[in-house]
Amino acid sequence: MKSIIAEGLVKTYRKGEVKALDGLSLDVEEGTVLSVLGPNGAGKTTVVRILTTLLTPDSGSASVAGIDVIKHPEKVREIIGLSGQYAAVDETLTGWDNLVMFGRLYHLGKKASIARADELLERFSLSESARRPIKTYSGGMRRRLDLAASLIVQPKVLFLDEPTTGLDPRGRQEMWGVIEELVKGGVTLLLTTQYLDEADQLADDIVVVDHGKVIARGTSDALKRQVGGERLEIVVDQAHVGQTLEIVGRVSGATATLDEGLRRISAPVTTGSTALVEVLRALDDAQIHPLDVGLKRPSLDDVFMSLTGHVAEDAATVEQAGKGFKGKKEKKEKNREKGGRS
Repeated sequence: MKSIIAEGLVKTYRKGEVKALDGLSLDVEEGTVLSVLGPNGAGKTTVVRILTTLLTPDSGSASVAGIDVIKHPEKVREIIGLSGQYAAVDETLTGWDNLVMFGRLYHLGKKASIARADELLERFSLSESARRPIKTYSGGMRRRLDLAASLIVQPKVLFLDEPTTGLDPRGRQEMWGVIEELVKGGVTLLLTTQYLDEADQLADDIVVVDHGKVIARGTSDALKRQVGGERLEIVVDQAHVGQTLEIVGRVSGATATLDEGLRRISAPVTTGSTALVEVLRALDDAQIHPLDVGLKRPSLDDVFMSLTGHVAEDAATVEQAGKGFKGKKEKKEKNREKGGRS
């Protein structure tokens, strides 16, 4: 059963001059994780805003758990959780106060809100800092608290928009552990990210988005194969370049290339560490001692270069257009409120 369905979504700003989504379609099976992978400005946040009822598309349709997000947004909000790119918490309040407040906003009642807050603080390893103001929290702690807030109502479907952006490596690992635990509990998850390794770690399936369109979909392994998988890279002294080129080419079964300035020899490999060991043995037999050696995994830029012919550029125009649209809308709403009070 499809838990999330989006078909032909189009969203433009500046009277159609800037297109954030250009007929984007995707779906997510119930109980699985779909990662929407792409650079800033690709349309990831826009599709999340539409699916979570925060934004209305110009055209197209979307449903969550069988509920139309345009016709019945209030029903969709009852069953989803959302954690955006920035922690949506009140920094002047404590972590405990924030979660209790979210519970009351969801009409859980005082006792139920307190019980749920205590449960989530324990689950996300925040109990010891529960009574501290949020402004004293680290970036990782804020992200965990924001994710906890999105789980107040135990959602069937969870949307995480770049949940590890700005976190250090340890913070990212902690967040990955929390997300994996949620998925084991049966939550359907749509995750947007700029990081291929994050999608690799968490997703059952990956959608690659560029300029508001889906340009590829598949498992992590399938996408890696499209960009040639891993690459074996070896740096040797000038005297052994020719011989090393021959060895690397023979073991990899592909044409080895040379970066003459760095004396770096590289070739795509399909067997990963096995190929690395074979090359090292062959070099040792030939009494060649490499200066540097390693396996390079595909990066986001590698994926985009392969699929689109360009690197994962920062499409700031779309982002700024969206912010401008949002700002104008908020200003109009404030003016209406002001007029209503006078």
